[in-house]
Amino acid sequence: MDTDASPDGPDDRLPAETQIGRAALRVADLDETAAFYRDVVGLAVLDRDADRAILGVDGTALLVLERDPDRPERGRTDAGLFHTAFRVPSRAALGEALARVRDRWRLDGASDHLVSEALYLDDPEGNGVEIYRDRPREEWPVDDDGTVRMATEPLDVQGVAGATGDSDRVDAAGDSGPADRAPSGTDVGHVHLEVTSLSAFEAVYVDGLGFEVGMTGPDVRFVAAGGYHHHLGANTWQGRTTPAAGRGLAWFEVEVPHSAALDAVRQRLDAAAAEGDTDFAVDEREEGIAVTDADGIEVRVRTSGSSRPAIPE
Repeated sequence: MDTDASPDGPDDRLPAETQIGRAALRVADLDETAAFYRDVVGLAVLDRDADRAILGVDGTALLVLERDPDRPERGRTDAGLFHTAFRVPSRAALGEALARVRDRWRLDGASDHLVSEALYLDDPEGNGVEIYRDRPREEWPVDDDGTVRMATEPLDVQGVAGATGDSDRVDAAGDSGPADRAPSGTDVGHVHLEVTSLSAFEAVYVDGLGFEVGMTGPDVRFVAAGGYHHHLGANTWQGRTTPAAGRGLAWFEVEVPHSAALDAVRQRLDAAAAEGDTDFAVDEREEGIAVTDADGIEVRVRTSGSSRPAIPE
């Protein structure tokens, strides 16, 4: 099946050019959390006021932090974010990220997933963060049915650390240290969710939005567009049973390449709603569509050609 939505008529899958846009988090301490994503992840602060910080790379917003101290902490049974995954363009850039984490924070995990190499940590408010680099796509292992195969193996941390070459900076005092900023080409490669039901997840993100199912397990789903290993992940590892309600993930974006693809998403969502066995809400926005799934997680679908506002609504 063709993965691209034709301008002459939609199909049932998202175009290959689909990507993740911004992610937004509700936080209690805006100063501390913004400093983490600036100094450890390496994002630049693009805009800031008393209640919101926008961070990104090369003037492109990737992360929105919304101050919401009155909202309770995320409950132990609440669905929500597993991690936001920031993708860097090279192994050297991953080595720079590793140096920043070692110098300024704490590393919680490091894995080789065959298709990628990844670092794992939590931000100051317990939101999961992955920083990873993809291997070239031609090196990805593929099963007989065409599904990209992933695994979780120990990361060659020494090799990643040694890939930085001459990337360390020297400050005014002559002291060397890790590169301060994530390089050009860094983006949000995927978002991984903790959900209460994998079937309900698929009803929205596969049947409704049009992602294709990739690697699966009894308690995990990876979905993607265009043969990517995954743009979204969902798991039930922690047995979450209630919708998202506290701080943490506020929303995230899926960017499609043209208006025909956005219209196709609308039609698929309408068709899924007409079946009567789904539990989600759709809200038309000036810049696209907002869908709130059964777990209270909001995904915003918009065209990538439209500019990302510095201060979102």
